[in-house]
Amino acid sequence: MKRRHFLHLALTATTSACAAQWVNARPTGSSRQNPANSSSQRLIVIMLRGAVDGLNVVVPYQEAAYYQLRETIAIPKPGQPDGAIDLDGFFGLHPALAPLQPLWQQQSLAFVHACGSPFFTRSHFDAQTYLENGTPGDKSTPAGWMNRLLAVLPNSSPVAAISVEPTLPRILQGSIPVINLPANGTLLQPLPLDTPAYRDLFNQLYQDAPQLHPIYQEGREARQILRRLISAADPENPILTANEIGRPTFANNARQLAALMVQEPQIQLAFMSIDGGWDTHVAQGGSTGALANQLRQLAEGLKVLVDGLGSIYAETTIVVFSEFGRTVQENLNRGTDHGYGNVLWLLGGKIRGGQVYGDWRGLATNELHQGRFLPITTDFRDPLSTLLQTHLHLDRSRLSQVFPDFTPQSQLDFLS
Repeated sequence: MKRRHFLHLALTATTSACAAQWVNARPTGSSRQNPANSSSQRLIVIMLRGAVDGLNVVVPYQEAAYYQLRETIAIPKPGQPDGAIDLDGFFGLHPALAPLQPLWQQQSLAFVHACGSPFFTRSHFDAQTYLENGTPGDKSTPAGWMNRLLAVLPNSSPVAAISVEPTLPRILQGSIPVINLPANGTLLQPLPLDTPAYRDLFNQLYQDAPQLHPIYQEGREARQILRRLISAADPENPILTANEIGRPTFANNARQLAALMVQEPQIQLAFMSIDGGWDTHVAQGGSTGALANQLRQLAEGLKVLVDGLGSIYAETTIVVFSEFGRTVQENLNRGTDHGYGNVLWLLGGKIRGGQVYGDWRGLATNELHQGRFLPITTDFRDPLSTLLQTHLHLDRSRLSQVFPDFTPQSQLDFLS
């Protein structure tokens, strides 16, 4: 083997190992469309991995069957000890979500009940795949719908999309490079790529690879932008505090993401997730207990995110969803098993909040899917399509590239 060829292979492997922390790209020939100035509208997607119990998040407390089927885990009615927070006289909010009540009252928080992926599966892995690739029932779709969205947005910035995850999630994988922040503080740790000697070597190396060179350049530029933002932040209001470095809690990550989005207006799309703790087969609890503890952390993190966004919250929409819901009836272990329909959350300055949207058909056995599960009366792509068309100004042609072979069915009037 020639020395140059050996060096090429060695450096390529080194680059891949380093770059995997912060950028993902699949050079399939796709590229951004209509490069131009970016929109000021932003979208943040948060996924609760593990299937949260939507019936105990947004509680149908006027349904007698809810209390009949959930003898130990039901949330009491509003006005009772540890009762739900009344939303609209029919639905109530889990009391652990009390930090979000002001957003409901300010009408920037709404929910879509009985919502989800229409392809019925009880596999966490498959259901998450369908939410992320945007093609329920088809696991072969290679790219995530947020990467396809990035491809049709008029934002050509290398930091147009960002995720705060251990590894780049499927929802953002695809042909367009995306920044990934694996953990608090990791981006500040130097890599060989940051030294002049290595940069020169990699520049020479990628000049011989015309397909990879622009991806490499874009990824390096994105890393430099974010490192500069974090390092140059106001010492009185740092993007990362000393106590947060190395502690990737949801609230810490939310504050980091908000600060980055405030300082860098080119960040238009973002993704976060909370992994684990939602799969409550055993000892789920009601107003207190395992699920309540998870919801309390979620509420605190969402409040941190909203507060951190400050004035740009007015032009931001936050979507929270989970792969499927739980069984309507609690099991013998005082928990719930894998279900079907769930609740989707919407937060933001343009959200017509203070309402629970969707086609709610009740909890009578004949209205349940297979007599056991909350049905899905709203495909999750319907509210997302509304957001993409109205909030991000996609026309029908570009929308069809994000969600192929899908025609929106429900027109939910949740945007002002």
